[in-house]
Amino acid sequence: MNREKRETIDKLFSASRFHMGPEAWENLLKAFASAQAPEELPGVLAHHAARFGLPDYLPELARLEWAIHEASPSEATCQAPSGRLSINPTLCLLQFSWKHLPALLSTLERCPVTYPEKGDEFVLLWRHPANGELMVRSACDEDLLVLKIVVEGISPGKAAAEGHVPVYVIDAAIERGVGKGLLLAPASSIRRDRSAFPTNVEIEESALSASVFTLQWHITQACELHCRHCYDRSHIEPIELTQAMALLDDFHGFCLDHHVRGQISFTGGNPFLHPDFLTLYRAAVERGFGAAILGNPVPRKWLQDLVAIERPVFFQVSLEGLPEHNDWIRGPGHFALSLGFLDLLREFGVYSIVMLTLTRHNIAQVLPLAEMLRDKTDLFTFNRLSLVGEGARLQVPSKDQYITFLHTYADAASDNPVLGLKDNLFNIVRYRKGLHLFGGCSGYGCGAAFNFITVLADGKAHACRKFPSPIGDVVHSSIAEVYSSEAARSYRTGCDVCRSCAIRHVCGGCLSSAYSFGLNPLKDRDPYCFIERTDT
Repeated sequence: MNREKRETIDKLFSASRFHMGPEAWENLLKAFASAQAPEELPGVLAHHAARFGLPDYLPELARLEWAIHEASPSEATCQAPSGRLSINPTLCLLQFSWKHLPALLSTLERCPVTYPEKGDEFVLLWRHPANGELMVRSACDEDLLVLKIVVEGISPGKAAAEGHVPVYVIDAAIERGVGKGLLLAPASSIRRDRSAFPTNVEIEESALSASVFTLQWHITQACELHCRHCYDRSHIEPIELTQAMALLDDFHGFCLDHHVRGQISFTGGNPFLHPDFLTLYRAAVERGFGAAILGNPVPRKWLQDLVAIERPVFFQVSLEGLPEHNDWIRGPGHFALSLGFLDLLREFGVYSIVMLTLTRHNIAQVLPLAEMLRDKTDLFTFNRLSLVGEGARLQVPSKDQYITFLHTYADAASDNPVLGLKDNLFNIVRYRKGLHLFGGCSGYGCGAAFNFITVLADGKAHACRKFPSPIGDVVHSSIAEVYSSEAARSYRTGCDVCRSCAIRHVCGGCLSSAYSFGLNPLKDRDPYCFIERTDT
Protein backbone atom coordinates (compact mmCIF):
# COMPACT_ATOMS: atom_id res chain seq x y z
CA MET A 1 0.00 0.00 0.00
CA ASN A 2 1.51 3.30 -1.03
CA ARG A 3 2.00 6.15 1.40
CA GLU A 4 -0.77 8.37 0.01
CA LYS A 5 -3.40 5.64 0.28
CA ARG A 6 -2.20 4.73 3.76
CA GLU A 7 -2.57 8.33 4.94
CA THR A 8 -6.04 8.51 3.40
CA ILE A 9 -7.23 5.36 5.19
CA ASP A 10 -5.68 6.44 8.47
CA LYS A 11 -7.59 9.69 8.23
CA LEU A 12 -10.91 8.27 7.06
CA PHE A 13 -11.05 5.62 9.76
CA SER A 14 -9.29 7.44 12.59
CA ALA A 15 -11.82 6.41 15.25
CA SER A 16 -11.65 2.73 14.25
CA ARG A 17 -7.86 2.91 14.25
CA PHE A 18 -7.85 4.54 17.68
CA HIS A 19 -10.15 1.96 19.25
CA MET A 20 -8.31 -0.98 17.63
CA GLY A 21 -4.87 0.04 18.81
CA PRO A 22 -1.68 0.36 16.71
CA GLU A 23 -0.81 -3.36 16.47
CA ALA A 24 -4.26 -4.57 15.41
CA TRP A 25 -4.51 -1.69 12.94
CA GLU A 26 -1.21 -2.62 11.30
CA ASN A 27 -2.30 -6.27 11.04
CA LEU A 28 -5.58 -5.21 9.44
CA LEU A 29 -3.84 -3.07 6.84
CA LYS A 30 -1.59 -6.02 5.91
CA ALA A 31 -4.76 -8.00 5.17
CA PHE A 32 -6.16 -5.09 3.16
CA ALA A 33 -5.17 -5.57 -0.47
CA SER A 34 -3.62 -2.60 -2.20
CA ALA A 35 -6.18 -2.95 -4.98
CA GLN A 36 -9.14 -2.56 -2.65
CA ALA A 37 -10.93 0.82 -2.37
CA PRO A 38 -11.22 2.53 1.03
CA GLU A 39 -14.99 1.90 1.18
CA GLU A 40 -14.23 -1.83 1.29
CA LEU A 41 -12.33 -1.58 4.59
CA PRO A 42 -15.44 -2.10 6.82
CA GLY A 43 -16.03 -5.43 5.02
CA VAL A 44 -12.41 -6.47 5.41
CA LEU A 45 -12.58 -5.55 9.08
CA ALA A 46 -15.73 -7.67 9.53
CA HIS A 47 -14.01 -10.63 7.84
CA HIS A 48 -10.89 -10.45 10.03
CA ALA A 49 -12.34 -9.20 13.36
CA ALA A 50 -12.41 -12.65 14.96
CA ARG A 51 -8.92 -13.44 13.68
CA PHE A 52 -7.47 -10.35 15.33
CA GLY A 53 -9.63 -10.66 18.46
CA LEU A 54 -11.38 -7.35 17.84
CA PRO A 55 -14.72 -6.22 19.33
CA ASP A 56 -17.71 -7.10 17.11
CA TYR A 57 -18.84 -3.48 16.87
CA LEU A 58 -15.72 -2.22 15.08
CA PRO A 59 -16.86 -3.10 11.51
CA GLU A 60 -20.01 -1.03 12.07
CA LEU A 61 -17.98 1.83 13.51
CA ALA A 62 -15.91 1.77 10.32
CA ARG A 63 -19.10 1.76 8.24
CA LEU A 64 -20.28 4.82 10.14
CA GLU A 65 -16.98 6.58 9.48
CA TRP A 66 -17.25 5.89 5.76
CA ALA A 67 -20.79 7.30 5.74
CA ILE A 68 -19.46 10.44 7.43
CA HIS A 69 -16.80 10.75 4.76
CA GLU A 70 -19.40 10.50 2.00
CA ALA A 71 -21.43 13.22 3.67
CA SER A 72 -18.46 15.54 4.24
CA PRO A 73 -17.93 16.89 0.69
CA SER A 74 -21.51 18.11 0.50
CA GLU A 75 -21.78 21.87 0.26
CA ALA A 76 -25.56 21.86 -0.03
CA THR A 77 -27.24 24.83 1.57
CA CYS A 78 -30.44 23.88 3.30
CA GLN A 79 -32.94 26.58 2.49
CA ALA A 80 -36.41 26.02 3.87
CA PRO A 81 -38.76 25.15 1.02
CA SER A 82 -41.95 27.11 0.54
CA GLY A 83 -45.32 25.65 1.27
CA ARG A 84 -44.68 22.65 3.49
CA LEU A 85 -42.57 21.04 6.17
CA SER A 86 -39.94 18.74 4.69
CA ILE A 87 -37.00 16.51 5.54
CA ASN A 88 -33.55 18.06 5.42
CA PRO A 89 -32.24 16.84 2.03
CA THR A 90 -28.79 16.17 3.50
CA LEU A 91 -30.20 13.72 6.05
CA CYS A 92 -28.89 10.14 5.96
CA LEU A 93 -30.51 7.43 8.11
CA LEU A 94 -28.29 4.43 8.92
CA GLN A 95 -29.28 1.29 10.78
CA PHE A 96 -26.77 -0.60 12.93
CA SER A 97 -26.88 -3.69 15.14
CA TRP A 98 -24.85 -1.91 17.84
CA LYS A 99 -25.97 1.04 19.96
CA HIS A 100 -24.05 4.22 20.91
CA LEU A 101 -21.55 4.11 18.04
CA PRO A 102 -21.43 7.93 17.65
CA ALA A 103 -19.95 8.11 21.16
CA LEU A 104 -16.84 6.34 19.81
CA LEU A 105 -16.09 8.85 17.09
CA SER A 106 -13.87 10.99 19.28
CA THR A 107 -10.22 9.99 19.11
CA LEU A 108 -9.27 11.99 22.16
CA GLU A 109 -7.36 9.99 24.70
CA ARG A 110 -10.25 9.47 27.06
CA CYS A 111 -12.87 6.82 27.57
CA PRO A 112 -16.18 7.30 25.78
CA VAL A 113 -19.09 8.36 27.97
CA THR A 114 -21.23 5.48 26.67
CA TYR A 115 -19.95 2.11 25.50
CA PRO A 116 -21.47 0.16 22.60
CA GLU A 117 -24.00 -2.51 23.40
CA LYS A 118 -25.67 -5.08 21.19
CA GLY A 119 -29.02 -3.92 19.81
CA ASP A 120 -30.57 -2.24 16.80
CA GLU A 121 -30.16 1.53 16.52
CA PHE A 122 -30.60 4.19 13.88
CA VAL A 123 -27.94 6.85 13.42
CA LEU A 124 -28.66 10.17 11.74
CA LEU A 125 -26.18 12.21 9.69
CA TRP A 126 -27.15 15.63 8.42
CA ARG A 127 -25.89 19.15 7.82
CA HIS A 128 -27.48 21.76 10.03
CA PRO A 129 -29.21 24.37 7.86
CA ALA A 130 -28.10 27.23 10.09
CA ASN A 131 -24.34 26.76 9.68
CA GLY A 132 -23.70 23.70 7.50
CA GLU A 133 -22.16 21.78 10.41
CA LEU A 134 -22.16 18.00 9.96
CA MET A 135 -24.19 16.41 12.74
CA VAL A 136 -23.93 12.74 13.77
CA ARG A 137 -26.38 11.51 16.40
CA SER A 138 -28.08 8.34 17.55
CA ALA A 139 -31.73 8.75 16.63
CA CYS A 140 -34.15 9.01 19.56
CA ASP A 141 -37.78 7.92 19.35
CA GLU A 142 -38.92 11.53 18.91
CA ASP A 143 -36.57 12.00 15.94
CA LEU A 144 -38.00 8.95 14.22
CA LEU A 145 -41.56 10.01 15.03
CA VAL A 146 -41.28 13.46 13.45
CA LEU A 147 -39.52 12.03 10.41
CA LYS A 148 -42.36 9.53 10.00
CA ILE A 149 -44.97 12.30 10.38
CA VAL A 150 -43.37 14.34 7.61
CA VAL A 151 -42.56 11.46 5.24
CA GLU A 152 -46.05 9.98 5.50
CA GLY A 153 -47.84 13.33 5.57
CA ILE A 154 -49.55 12.65 8.90
CA SER A 155 -51.27 15.68 10.43
CA PRO A 156 -50.24 16.67 13.97
CA GLY A 157 -53.84 16.17 15.07
CA LYS A 158 -53.95 12.60 13.77
CA ALA A 159 -50.55 11.79 15.27
CA ALA A 160 -51.71 13.17 18.63
CA ALA A 161 -54.91 11.10 18.51
CA GLU A 162 -53.03 7.91 17.64
CA GLY A 163 -50.49 8.53 20.41
CA HIS A 164 -53.17 9.57 22.93
CA VAL A 165 -51.35 12.84 23.68
CA PRO A 166 -52.36 16.51 23.33
CA VAL A 167 -51.57 18.00 19.95
CA TYR A 168 -49.10 20.45 21.53
CA VAL A 169 -46.84 17.49 22.34
CA ILE A 170 -46.61 16.69 18.62
CA ASP A 171 -46.23 20.36 17.66
CA ALA A 172 -43.41 20.77 20.18
CA ALA A 173 -41.67 17.63 18.89
CA ILE A 174 -41.84 18.97 15.32
CA GLU A 175 -40.51 22.34 16.46
CA ARG A 176 -37.58 20.61 18.15
CA GLY A 177 -36.95 18.67 14.93
CA VAL A 178 -36.78 21.98 13.08
CA GLY A 179 -34.44 23.36 15.73
CA LYS A 180 -32.11 20.38 15.32
CA GLY A 181 -32.13 20.87 11.55
CA LEU A 182 -33.66 17.45 10.80
CA LEU A 183 -36.72 19.15 9.39
CA LEU A 184 -36.96 22.28 7.31
CA ALA A 185 -39.89 24.54 8.01
CA PRO A 186 -41.21 26.83 5.31
CA ALA A 187 -40.84 30.52 5.94
CA SER A 188 -43.64 32.32 7.74
CA SER A 189 -46.29 33.64 5.39
CA ILE A 190 -47.10 36.44 7.82
CA ARG A 191 -45.09 38.95 5.85
CA ARG A 192 -45.10 42.65 5.21
CA ASP A 193 -45.62 43.88 1.67
CA ARG A 194 -42.19 45.28 0.81
CA SER A 195 -43.78 47.78 -1.58
CA ALA A 196 -45.25 49.58 1.46
CA PHE A 197 -41.75 50.68 2.51
CA PRO A 198 -39.26 53.08 0.92
CA THR A 199 -37.14 51.37 -1.74
CA ASN A 200 -33.96 53.24 -0.79
CA VAL A 201 -33.91 51.89 2.79
CA GLU A 202 -32.23 48.60 3.59
CA ILE A 203 -34.56 46.54 5.78
CA GLU A 204 -33.60 43.31 7.49
CA GLU A 205 -35.67 40.26 6.60
CA SER A 206 -36.54 39.79 10.28
CA ALA A 207 -38.41 43.11 10.22
CA LEU A 208 -40.70 41.95 7.43
CA SER A 209 -41.65 38.45 8.54
CA ALA A 210 -43.27 37.46 11.85
CA SER A 211 -42.66 34.07 13.44
CA VAL A 212 -45.30 34.51 16.18
CA PHE A 213 -48.93 35.54 15.72
CA THR A 214 -50.96 36.78 18.70
CA LEU A 215 -54.70 36.57 19.20
CA GLN A 216 -55.68 39.13 21.83
CA TRP A 217 -58.92 37.56 22.99
CA HIS A 218 -61.30 39.61 25.13
CA ILE A 219 -63.29 36.60 26.28
CA THR A 220 -65.61 38.60 28.55
CA GLN A 221 -66.63 42.15 29.35
CA ALA A 222 -67.18 41.24 33.00
CA CYS A 223 -64.88 43.24 35.28
CA GLU A 224 -64.87 44.06 38.98
CA LEU A 225 -63.31 47.47 38.26
CA HIS A 226 -64.74 50.59 36.63
CA CYS A 227 -61.67 52.45 35.43
CA ARG A 228 -62.02 56.06 34.37
CA HIS A 229 -60.26 55.43 31.07
CA CYS A 230 -62.01 52.16 30.11
CA TYR A 231 -62.44 51.93 26.35
CA ASP A 232 -65.61 49.84 26.40
CA ARG A 233 -68.08 49.14 29.21
CA SER A 234 -70.86 47.98 26.88
CA HIS A 235 -72.51 44.62 27.40
CA ILE A 236 -71.30 42.04 24.92
CA GLU A 237 -72.62 38.50 25.20
CA PRO A 238 -69.76 35.97 25.00
CA ILE A 239 -69.86 33.24 22.40
CA GLU A 240 -70.83 29.72 23.48
CA LEU A 241 -68.14 27.35 24.74
CA THR A 242 -68.49 25.14 21.65
CA GLN A 243 -67.91 28.19 19.44
CA ALA A 244 -64.91 29.19 21.55
CA MET A 245 -63.41 25.71 21.14
CA ALA A 246 -64.00 25.90 17.40
CA LEU A 247 -62.22 29.27 17.39
CA LEU A 248 -59.19 27.68 19.08
CA ASP A 249 -59.12 24.91 16.48
CA ASP A 250 -59.44 27.45 13.69
CA PHE A 251 -56.57 29.50 15.11
CA HIS A 252 -54.45 26.35 15.37
CA GLY A 253 -55.08 25.66 11.69
CA PHE A 254 -54.30 29.28 10.81
CA CYS A 255 -50.94 29.09 12.54
CA LEU A 256 -50.06 25.79 10.86
CA ASP A 257 -51.05 27.11 7.43
CA HIS A 258 -49.07 30.33 7.91
CA HIS A 259 -46.07 28.61 9.57
CA VAL A 260 -46.11 30.69 12.75
CA ARG A 261 -46.26 29.95 16.47
CA GLY A 262 -49.53 31.03 17.99
CA GLN A 263 -49.99 33.01 21.19
CA ILE A 264 -53.26 33.86 22.89
CA SER A 265 -53.42 36.80 25.26
CA PHE A 266 -56.52 36.19 27.38
CA THR A 267 -58.08 39.42 28.54
CA GLY A 268 -61.40 41.13 29.08
CA GLY A 269 -62.75 42.64 31.24
CA ASN A 270 -61.20 40.24 33.67
CA PRO A 271 -60.72 36.89 31.90
CA PHE A 272 -60.96 35.00 35.22
CA LEU A 273 -64.61 36.09 35.46
CA HIS A 274 -65.54 34.10 32.36
CA PRO A 275 -67.29 30.94 33.64
CA ASP A 276 -65.19 28.68 31.40
CA PHE A 277 -61.89 30.55 31.57
CA LEU A 278 -59.75 27.69 32.88
CA THR A 279 -61.32 25.34 30.33
CA LEU A 280 -60.38 27.72 27.53
CA TYR A 281 -56.92 28.29 28.98
CA ARG A 282 -56.28 24.54 29.19
CA ALA A 283 -57.58 24.04 25.65
CA ALA A 284 -55.25 26.76 24.36
CA VAL A 285 -52.27 25.15 26.08
CA GLU A 286 -53.22 21.72 24.74
CA ARG A 287 -53.17 23.14 21.21
CA GLY A 288 -49.63 24.37 21.72
CA PHE A 289 -50.33 28.08 22.03
CA GLY A 290 -48.33 30.31 24.28
CA ALA A 291 -50.90 31.64 26.75
CA ALA A 292 -50.64 35.04 28.42
CA ILE A 293 -52.93 37.02 30.71
CA LEU A 294 -53.86 40.69 30.52
CA GLY A 295 -55.95 41.19 33.63
CA ASN A 296 -56.37 42.27 37.21
CA PRO A 297 -54.84 40.93 40.44
CA VAL A 298 -56.49 37.65 41.43
CA PRO A 299 -56.51 35.54 44.62
CA ARG A 300 -53.69 33.07 45.25
CA LYS A 301 -55.97 30.08 44.60
CA TRP A 302 -56.94 31.37 41.17
CA LEU A 303 -53.32 31.89 40.19
CA GLN A 304 -52.41 28.48 41.62
CA ASP A 305 -55.10 26.81 39.48
CA LEU A 306 -53.77 28.62 36.42
CA VAL A 307 -50.14 27.65 36.99
CA ALA A 308 -51.20 24.04 37.65
CA ILE A 309 -52.31 23.90 33.99
CA GLU A 310 -49.28 25.79 32.69
CA ARG A 311 -47.38 28.87 33.78
CA PRO A 312 -48.46 31.74 31.50
CA VAL A 313 -45.95 33.36 29.16
CA PHE A 314 -46.58 36.53 31.16
CA PHE A 315 -49.22 38.11 33.37
CA GLN A 316 -49.86 41.80 32.75
CA VAL A 317 -51.54 44.08 35.28
CA SER A 318 -52.05 47.83 35.17
CA LEU A 319 -51.04 50.72 37.37
CA GLU A 320 -51.86 54.31 36.44
CA GLY A 321 -49.37 56.24 38.53
CA LEU A 322 -48.54 56.73 42.18
CA PRO A 323 -50.97 55.36 44.78
CA GLU A 324 -53.40 58.29 45.05
CA HIS A 325 -53.77 58.84 41.33
CA ASN A 326 -53.89 55.13 40.52
CA ASP A 327 -56.68 54.51 43.03
CA TRP A 328 -58.59 57.51 41.64
CA ILE A 329 -58.47 55.84 38.22
CA ARG A 330 -58.93 52.19 39.21
CA GLY A 331 -60.57 52.23 42.62
CA PRO A 332 -59.60 52.45 46.31
CA GLY A 333 -56.95 49.96 47.44
CA HIS A 334 -56.02 48.88 43.91
CA PHE A 335 -52.40 50.08 44.11
CA ALA A 336 -51.56 48.12 47.28
CA LEU A 337 -53.42 45.07 45.96
CA SER A 338 -51.43 45.18 42.73
CA LEU A 339 -48.05 45.44 44.45
CA GLY A 340 -48.92 42.46 46.61
CA PHE A 341 -49.98 40.53 43.50
CA LEU A 342 -46.65 41.27 41.82
CA ASP A 343 -44.97 39.57 44.78
CA LEU A 344 -47.29 36.60 44.27
CA LEU A 345 -46.40 36.37 40.58
CA ARG A 346 -42.72 36.31 41.49
CA GLU A 347 -43.38 33.58 44.07
CA PHE A 348 -45.03 31.46 41.37
CA GLY A 349 -42.27 32.17 38.86
CA VAL A 350 -44.56 34.04 36.46
CA TYR A 351 -43.06 36.81 34.29
CA SER A 352 -44.85 40.02 35.25
CA ILE A 353 -45.59 43.14 33.21
CA VAL A 354 -47.01 46.40 34.51
CA MET A 355 -48.78 48.56 31.94
CA LEU A 356 -49.68 52.25 32.38
CA THR A 357 -52.06 54.30 30.26
CA LEU A 358 -50.33 57.64 29.75
CA THR A 359 -52.36 60.83 30.27
CA ARG A 360 -51.65 64.48 30.92
CA HIS A 361 -52.37 63.83 34.61
CA ASN A 362 -49.89 60.98 35.21
CA ILE A 363 -47.03 61.74 32.80
CA ALA A 364 -44.92 63.17 35.66
CA GLN A 365 -45.57 60.07 37.79
CA VAL A 366 -44.21 57.47 35.36
CA LEU A 367 -40.55 57.56 36.35
CA PRO A 368 -41.19 57.79 40.12
CA LEU A 369 -43.49 54.77 39.74
CA ALA A 370 -40.77 52.98 37.79
CA GLU A 371 -38.43 53.41 40.75
CA MET A 372 -41.03 51.82 43.04
CA LEU A 373 -41.33 48.91 40.62
CA ARG A 374 -37.58 48.40 40.10
CA ASP A 375 -37.53 45.24 42.25
CA LYS A 376 -41.21 44.38 41.92
CA THR A 377 -41.81 43.50 38.27
CA ASP A 378 -39.99 42.17 35.24
CA LEU A 379 -41.17 44.89 32.84
CA PHE A 380 -42.89 48.26 33.11
CA THR A 381 -44.07 50.20 30.08
CA PHE A 382 -46.94 52.36 28.86
CA ASN A 383 -49.51 52.97 26.17
CA ARG A 384 -50.79 56.40 25.25
CA LEU A 385 -54.38 57.11 26.24
CA SER A 386 -56.84 56.59 23.43
CA LEU A 387 -59.74 59.03 23.56
CA VAL A 388 -62.32 56.30 23.13
CA GLY A 389 -65.16 55.28 25.45
CA GLU A 390 -64.75 56.63 28.98
CA GLY A 391 -61.16 57.52 28.11
CA ALA A 392 -62.52 60.47 26.11
CA ARG A 393 -63.22 62.23 29.42
CA LEU A 394 -59.52 62.41 30.27
CA GLN A 395 -56.79 64.51 28.70
CA VAL A 396 -53.67 63.57 26.75
CA PRO A 397 -50.30 65.34 27.04
CA SER A 398 -49.35 68.08 24.62
CA LYS A 399 -46.98 67.13 21.82
CA ASP A 400 -44.11 69.10 23.37
CA GLN A 401 -44.73 67.49 26.76
CA TYR A 402 -44.68 64.07 25.16
CA ILE A 403 -41.46 64.61 23.18
CA THR A 404 -39.66 65.81 26.31
CA PHE A 405 -41.05 62.81 28.21
CA LEU A 406 -39.78 60.35 25.57
CA HIS A 407 -36.23 61.66 25.88
CA THR A 408 -36.32 61.61 29.68
CA TYR A 409 -37.83 58.11 29.75
CA ALA A 410 -35.25 56.78 27.25
CA ASP A 411 -32.42 58.11 29.41
CA ALA A 412 -33.94 56.58 32.55
CA ALA A 413 -34.36 53.22 30.80
CA SER A 414 -30.58 52.92 30.52
CA ASP A 415 -30.40 52.83 34.32
CA ASN A 416 -33.64 51.12 35.38
CA PRO A 417 -33.85 47.60 33.90
CA VAL A 418 -37.64 47.27 34.28
CA LEU A 419 -38.34 50.22 31.95
CA GLY A 420 -39.31 48.85 28.56
CA LEU A 421 -39.48 50.62 25.20
CA LYS A 422 -42.83 50.06 23.52
CA ASP A 423 -44.10 53.22 21.86
CA ASN A 424 -43.00 53.36 18.23
CA LEU A 425 -41.92 56.99 18.52
CA PHE A 426 -38.96 56.03 20.73
CA ASN A 427 -37.36 54.99 17.45
CA ILE A 428 -37.23 58.63 16.33
CA VAL A 429 -35.13 59.41 19.40
CA ARG A 430 -32.87 56.44 18.74
CA TYR A 431 -32.63 57.14 15.00
CA ARG A 432 -31.45 60.70 15.61
CA LYS A 433 -28.80 59.42 18.04
CA GLY A 434 -27.58 56.76 15.63
CA LEU A 435 -28.64 53.97 18.00
CA HIS A 436 -29.93 50.53 17.05
CA LEU A 437 -33.66 50.66 16.35
CA PHE A 438 -35.89 48.37 18.38
CA GLY A 439 -38.94 46.55 17.03
CA GLY A 440 -41.52 49.06 18.07
CA CYS A 441 -44.94 48.42 19.61
CA SER A 442 -45.38 44.84 18.39
CA GLY A 443 -41.86 44.01 17.26
CA TYR A 444 -42.75 45.21 13.75
CA GLY A 445 -43.71 48.81 14.33
CA CYS A 446 -47.49 48.99 14.47
CA GLY A 447 -48.61 45.36 14.33
CA ALA A 448 -52.33 46.03 13.92
CA ALA A 449 -53.74 43.24 11.72
CA PHE A 450 -50.17 42.15 10.93
CA ASN A 451 -48.81 39.96 13.72
CA PHE A 452 -51.85 40.26 15.95
CA ILE A 453 -55.59 40.79 15.84
CA THR A 454 -58.10 41.49 18.60
CA VAL A 455 -61.20 39.37 19.07
CA LEU A 456 -64.01 40.57 21.31
CA ALA A 457 -66.26 38.38 23.44
CA ASP A 458 -68.87 38.05 20.69
CA GLY A 459 -66.33 37.12 18.01
CA LYS A 460 -66.07 40.52 16.36
CA ALA A 461 -62.48 41.10 15.22
CA HIS A 462 -60.58 44.38 15.23
CA ALA A 463 -57.13 45.38 14.05
CA CYS A 464 -56.47 47.06 17.43
CA ARG A 465 -58.54 47.19 20.62
CA LYS A 466 -57.67 50.80 21.36
CA PHE A 467 -59.99 52.22 18.70
CA PRO A 468 -62.83 50.95 16.48
CA SER A 469 -61.06 49.05 13.70
CA PRO A 470 -63.42 46.26 12.58
CA ILE A 471 -61.98 43.65 10.22
CA GLY A 472 -64.54 40.85 10.43
CA ASP A 473 -66.18 38.21 12.60
CA VAL A 474 -64.29 35.02 13.54
CA VAL A 475 -67.50 33.17 14.44
CA HIS A 476 -69.04 33.44 10.99
CA SER A 477 -65.75 33.53 9.06
CA SER A 478 -62.42 31.81 9.50
CA ILE A 479 -59.50 33.70 10.99
CA ALA A 480 -57.74 33.30 7.64
CA GLU A 481 -60.65 35.01 5.88
CA VAL A 482 -60.68 37.81 8.43
CA TYR A 483 -56.92 38.25 8.19
CA SER A 484 -56.96 38.42 4.40
CA SER A 485 -59.91 40.84 4.26
CA GLU A 486 -59.49 44.19 2.56
CA ALA A 487 -60.06 45.97 5.88
CA ALA A 488 -57.28 44.00 7.59
CA ARG A 489 -54.88 44.67 4.70
CA SER A 490 -55.59 48.40 4.99
CA TYR A 491 -54.77 48.50 8.69
CA ARG A 492 -51.56 46.51 8.39
CA THR A 493 -50.43 48.70 5.50
CA GLY A 494 -50.91 51.62 7.85
CA CYS A 495 -50.80 55.35 7.30
CA ASP A 496 -50.16 56.52 3.72
CA VAL A 497 -47.89 59.35 4.90
CA CYS A 498 -45.58 56.93 6.74
CA ARG A 499 -44.73 54.83 3.68
CA SER A 500 -41.79 56.98 2.62
CA CYS A 501 -40.31 57.19 6.13
CA ALA A 502 -36.91 55.59 6.69
CA ILE A 503 -38.02 54.01 9.98
CA ARG A 504 -41.47 52.85 8.84
CA HIS A 505 -40.55 49.18 9.40
CA VAL A 506 -40.13 49.79 13.15
CA CYS A 507 -42.68 52.55 13.58
CA GLY A 508 -45.82 53.55 11.70
CA GLY A 509 -46.87 55.72 14.61
CA CYS A 510 -50.01 54.88 16.57
CA LEU A 511 -53.23 54.51 14.59
CA SER A 512 -55.39 54.93 17.70
CA SER A 513 -53.68 58.26 18.47
CA ALA A 514 -54.62 59.61 15.05
CA TYR A 515 -58.19 58.36 15.57
CA SER A 516 -58.31 60.08 18.99
CA PHE A 517 -57.64 63.42 17.35
CA GLY A 518 -60.38 62.97 14.75
CA LEU A 519 -57.92 62.11 11.97
CA ASN A 520 -58.09 59.28 9.45
CA PRO A 521 -55.53 56.77 10.81
CA LEU A 522 -55.01 55.27 7.35
CA LYS A 523 -54.18 58.61 5.75
CA ASP A 524 -53.00 60.99 8.48
CA ARG A 525 -49.88 60.39 10.54
CA ASP A 526 -49.71 60.08 14.29
CA PRO A 527 -50.20 63.65 15.60
CA TYR A 528 -47.34 63.10 18.08
CA CYS A 529 -44.83 62.15 15.38
CA PHE A 530 -41.88 64.52 15.35
CA ILE A 531 -39.67 63.09 12.61
CA GLU A 532 -38.85 65.59 9.87
CA ARG A 533 -37.73 65.27 6.27
CA THR A 534 -34.28 66.41 7.36
CA ASP A 535 -34.08 63.30 9.58
CA THR A 536 -34.45 60.96 6.63
